[in-house]
Amino acid sequence: MTAPNKGNKALKMVRRRTGVSVWKAEDWIVWRLRLVLGKKVSRVAAQISWILKKTVEERSQEECLMLSESADLVKELEWRNQRCESLRRRQEEVFDEPETLRKKVWELASAVQSAKHLVVYTGAGISTAASIPDYRGPNGVWTLLHKGKSTCTSDLSDAEPTLTHMAIAQLHACKLVQHVVSQNCDGLHLRSGLSRAAISELHGNMYIEVCTSCSPNREYIRLFDVTERTGLHRHLTGRKCCHCAGDLRDTIVHFGERGILAQPLNWAAAVEAAEKADMILCLGSSLKVLKKYHCLWCMNKPRSRRPKLYIVNLQWTPKDDMAVLKIHGKCDDVLRLLIGELGLEIPAYNRSKDPIFSLAVPLQSGEEASHNRRAVRTAEEVDRSQNGAHQEEDVRGLEACQISAVPPSVGWFGKGCRKHTKRKK
Repeated sequence: MTAPNKGNKALKMVRRRTGVSVWKAEDWIVWRLRLVLGKKVSRVAAQISWILKKTVEERSQEECLMLSESADLVKELEWRNQRCESLRRRQEEVFDEPETLRKKVWELASAVQSAKHLVVYTGAGISTAASIPDYRGPNGVWTLLHKGKSTCTSDLSDAEPTLTHMAIAQLHACKLVQHVVSQNCDGLHLRSGLSRAAISELHGNMYIEVCTSCSPNREYIRLFDVTERTGLHRHLTGRKCCHCAGDLRDTIVHFGERGILAQPLNWAAAVEAAEKADMILCLGSSLKVLKKYHCLWCMNKPRSRRPKLYIVNLQWTPKDDMAVLKIHGKCDDVLRLLIGELGLEIPAYNRSKDPIFSLAVPLQSGEEASHNRRAVRTAEEVDRSQNGAHQEEDVRGLEACQISAVPPSVGWFGKGCRKHTKRKK
């Protein structure tokens, strides 16, 4: 910037009124001009946007003249409108016609039978049938938070593995699926009977807390949601390790955080499985987060040597163009048809055989009051509750949670997304 002319009346006036130097006065004028011009452009842009909403026949001669005189601005606004429309369409849920769905599932079944090393990537969409909301669907957690609305979640201790969870466990038992990489924190893969070694829970498990003071880290599987007191960058649960008395922390990886735990994230097994895979099946995931994990997509390999990609999701994903097949359907519907095509049966979830009851570590003496979450109920407790004999115990167990009519929100929903949400003024 060259030194301004000291005889400039405007600069002298600004200097006299504000007491700033000539250099700062010039900067102030530039800022002021930009502000005024910006407001003027904004007003013109608002007028043009209103005109563009009309049909050509509805526009007056003056409005047509205004559009012709602001060709660059019209072009910019039209591009923005197209972009917004494209983003809106990506959020829409699309369903394949029944006949189309059956044909696509037949093609998927053929691929599953031919695959030598199939890895399944799962997202929140496989748990919606268990009354656990997804993130980016029409009523998803992040969708509501971005709109400034509150989220309401049911008590996850009542959730059970869905048909999709049980189907995946069956496919693994039949050696058709070699590994499962999950973004979900709900612990339903574990409860479906899937082997711990066969799961990589990249974003943690709500039932698991760990002691990082022990080497190797010591896991504590609980019957309740351990994230009640935790949040973004706050992971201590308030309980202690029974071996070293170190602080226990949850295993959740919130949006904006980096996972540092070996288990239950199991990144090593996930990367190894991806390297060996000749087929990847994505179920119920928007892939907007998973796409950033380049090691899961073998991007270092030539395109011809990368695993074939199959996607089951109702909405657009950033990997659609790379997929051999995209199926627009609910995960339960697709897996039901797939298991039928493969000549298998999906085992029903049996609460009495839920692995979490045998894996769970009881709390230490004095820690019973360290949480207010209801524990996962045994089959006997559910039966008594349904018969009405357990009603009184249910009320006592829910007293701490039912302070209001709104169910308690789990500690990991929406964390890391708050900074993007709309706030009421």
